[in-house]
Amino acid sequence: MRGDPNRAAATRYFTGAEQAALERSLTPETRAWRHERVALARRGLAELAKFDAAHMSRDERVSAELMRWQLSQLVEGEAYEDYRFPLDQFNGPNVQLVNTLTVTHPLRSPADARNYVARLGQVRLRMEEAITEAERLAAKRMIPPRFILRSTLAQMRHFIGTPPAQNPLVAIYAERIAPIDGIGAEERDALKQEAERTVAGDVYPAWQKAIALLESLIPTSTDDAGLWRFPGGAKAYAYELRRFTTTNLGPDEIHDIGLREVARIEAEMDKLLQRLGRTQGTLKERTDALERDLAYPNTDQGRAAIMADIERILRDAEKRSATLFAQTPKAPVVARPYPPFRWASAAASYSFPAPDGSRPGTFQIPLRPSQLTRFGLRSLVYHETVPGHHFQIALEMENPALPRFRQLRAYGFISAYGEGWALYAERLAAEALWYEDDAEGLLGQLAAELFRARRLVVDTGLHAKRWTREQAIAYGIGPSEVERYVVFPGQACSYKLGQLKILELRERARRALGSRYSPKEFHRAVLGTGTVPLELLEREVDAYIATAK
Repeated sequence: MRGDPNRAAATRYFTGAEQAALERSLTPETRAWRHERVALARRGLAELAKFDAAHMSRDERVSAELMRWQLSQLVEGEAYEDYRFPLDQFNGPNVQLVNTLTVTHPLRSPADARNYVARLGQVRLRMEEAITEAERLAAKRMIPPRFILRSTLAQMRHFIGTPPAQNPLVAIYAERIAPIDGIGAEERDALKQEAERTVAGDVYPAWQKAIALLESLIPTSTDDAGLWRFPGGAKAYAYELRRFTTTNLGPDEIHDIGLREVARIEAEMDKLLQRLGRTQGTLKERTDALERDLAYPNTDQGRAAIMADIERILRDAEKRSATLFAQTPKAPVVARPYPPFRWASAAASYSFPAPDGSRPGTFQIPLRPSQLTRFGLRSLVYHETVPGHHFQIALEMENPALPRFRQLRAYGFISAYGEGWALYAERLAAEALWYEDDAEGLLGQLAAELFRARRLVVDTGLHAKRWTREQAIAYGIGPSEVERYVVFPGQACSYKLGQLKILELRERARRALGSRYSPKEFHRAVLGTGTVPLELLEREVDAYIATAK
């Protein structure tokens, strides 16, 4: 955490002068920094190996196994770092630096406001570090496909396409410091002006330098999409699948699971559409028509309406969850739109609350036209907030039985557990009759699950079976999502595989416990375990079943 100021600031991990210094810094984007992290992980594994498991409590053994798995993934990943280009439309510092400052930087006190401006002053350095790494990879011809370069360029041009005062780094900052007590009007204005000068004089030039580099790569780029295009790409993809799914399933097995799930869900959707009288056309044509029928206007009023509906769905979900969960988080959760520069390529997401209560859990949604529909909106809110990511992440942070590195996920998120839980939460809402008298909402839930099943097929298709971008789109995945899988290989497979494992464990608990099965206690067992690989979750649920018997 000392070496990762972004995470240390977001979680307020330390106190006093040490924490204050971290909150004035941004995490490096250099290759040397990554290698230092791997060296630290190797040392941690060596020290962990000296511990005697026989003298540990059960909780300590789980923590040790989790730490071992996470550190091992970090060490193993060093061999594949050249397969990750640092500038892209989804994960790059051109996205994450902005998110760090506008979403996770604490802004409650005058010191927080001053620290923001200090961190903003480091954005140019961090972007230039990423550019240096991009130049190194470009020299080795390890570059993104042409369509990814163009998507990233469009996003970056949009980011610098407004006057600095209207850029999110200034506009959101000005909005967030307005209610802070202890800052006089004169200082508030001076801080805003300094932020504006930094964006104009440092941030925009750094983005222009990155844009120039990406433009120079287009003539020699191709539209080959998957990791297969690189030497050793198959091994790199196998690593990404292990990292994200926490299983040893290969691309062919995952592809086949996806095909089976797609067929099952499509059959369920067809029955429901027929019941609604939508009998003409393919499944896609009928669901597309339903999505259009449920669209909000692509206007400021339409965007305000969808945000108001999200708020209503979220608060209703909080009330309904009482029958299914013994514990709910103390931390609140709010919904906000992304800043417009991210609308074209961002996916809806959740950012964790600050442990000290200074920031709520935050659900963000891009308000591009394809998102402006009631179709699937309830399921999306359940996934990202209640009872999905917000319950899973906030309860973990508030769990006093977990050591701090687990409460704050100091070694990162395990996608199969977290995304598997969120997709399970979508299904749970349907099973609990939250969609009673809302057949269109239930169709949206099934469509969201179908989307995750198709991801298994498309991700493995792109990276192992030489699918093109156009093939993936033709299979039913939108362009921005396909482009996400291209730059984030393996991650899209974690949702469905994690959900299937949780459903399997729930069925095991039901069979074993019979009338003594309690959904509240099963959910307590899963969420109480916290972020772990699926194999470790299975072991903990088995222990819960044995105890409950």
